[in-house]
Amino acid sequence: MLSALNRRDGPPEEGAAAGLQGFAVDKTFLSSLKGILLETELALTFIIFICFTASISAYMAAALLEFFITLAFLFLYATQYYQRFDRLNWPCLDFLRCISAIIIFLVVSFAAVTSRDGAAIAAFVFGIILVSVFAYDAFKIYQIEMAPRATQGDQQ
Repeated sequence: MLSALNRRDGPPEEGAAAGLQGFAVDKTFLSSLKGILLETELALTFIIFICFTASISAYMAAALLEFFITLAFLFLYATQYYQRFDRLNWPCLDFLRCISAIIIFLVVSFAAVTSRDGAAIAAFVFGIILVSVFAYDAFKIYQIEMAPRATQGDQQ
């Protein structure tokens, strides 16, 4: 018991950065396909948010919400913090994030283009590009993470 108290009250063994080791960014993830897709989704969502802020502020909440959700997934994947929540099916959550974003941005983009404002038309163009990026991301998630599990379940 005394050794446990000494370890807890003493300085960290590897310096002050040992406490933040759980939040270390995996730089290989950021340069992987999934990391690049998440970064692209984040950048395009921010651009659409700016376009909606300049033209139709009623639609900017959808872009802002999706920006924060994508930022959270990028943070969780880049720091590998998602592995601490092992009861959640992360590929399924990520797939549902992509599908819901596709639906939201299709609806919002086509609704915004009816205003015929320059920034709204730009938001429509970037929204269609973003929908295609989300669709590719959902396809890759299904192909890599979900389809092999379904075929493994059929064989057992």
